[in-house]
Amino acid sequence: MSVRSEVIAQFMQVAEEQDKPLAPLADDLPLLESGLDSLCFAVIVARLEDVLGVDPFSAAADAPFPVTLGDFVKSYEDADA
Repeated sequence: MSVRSEVIAQFMQVAEEQDKPLAPLADDLPLLESGLDSLCFAVIVARLEDVLGVDPFSAAADAPFPVTLGDFVKSYEDADA
């Protein structure tokens, strides 16, 4: 499974588990408008670290915080490279 596919799958799974309405997932979707809260993002980041073996947000102190879903995916794609 690609990094992008795994990120999208985790967004969908966590939204379902937390009973959160998820906005249509597109690269330009602002994370704050996704329907997920900070707990959901914490769960997603923890699970992605388990699956992908990387947490791009703790790996580099100067890593920019992602604003959109596309930024979030790119953070993982860049960390995986």
